[in-house]
Amino acid sequence: MSETQRHKPARHRLVRAFWLSVAGICLVLGIIGIVVPGLPTTPFILLAAFAAGRGSERLHAWMRNHARFGPMLRDWEREGAVSRRAKCVATATMLASSVVLFLISPRWWMAAIACATMFIVAIWLWLRPEPGPRPE
Repeated sequence: MSETQRHKPARHRLVRAFWLSVAGICLVLGIIGIVVPGLPTTPFILLAAFAAGRGSERLHAWMRNHARFGPMLRDWEREGAVSRRAKCVATATMLASSVVLFLISPRWWMAAIACATMFIVAIWLWLRPEPGPRPE
C-alpha cells in the first residue's frame, strides 16, 4: 500500500469532521438567530445544510426533515427559492439593525459600510425566486 493510499482514509475523516464542525456551528448560530434580533437564521441554516451534506448524511437528512427548517431547505435545494415571509423578516431585521448601528457606532462610516453590505444582501435576497407549489 502506498503512502497516499494509507493517508486517504484519515484525510477523508478529517474533511468530514471539518464539514460536520462547520455544520454544527452554523446550526447553533441559526437556532440562536431565531430568538436574537440581528442574527440571521436563514443563511446559517442554509450553510449548515450545505456543510452537513458534505460531513454527515444523517445530520443533513435530519435537517431536511425538520418541521421548521425542512421546508426552507427543500425549497432552496429544489429551486434556490426563499419564501416571502423569510424575505420580509430578514429585511425588517436588517433595517432594525441599521438603525441600531447608526445609534451605537463610534463613526458614521462604520455603520454605513455595514448598512451597505446589508443593502446588497437584501437586493440579492429579493432577487431570489419564491417557492412554487411543494411536491407532496
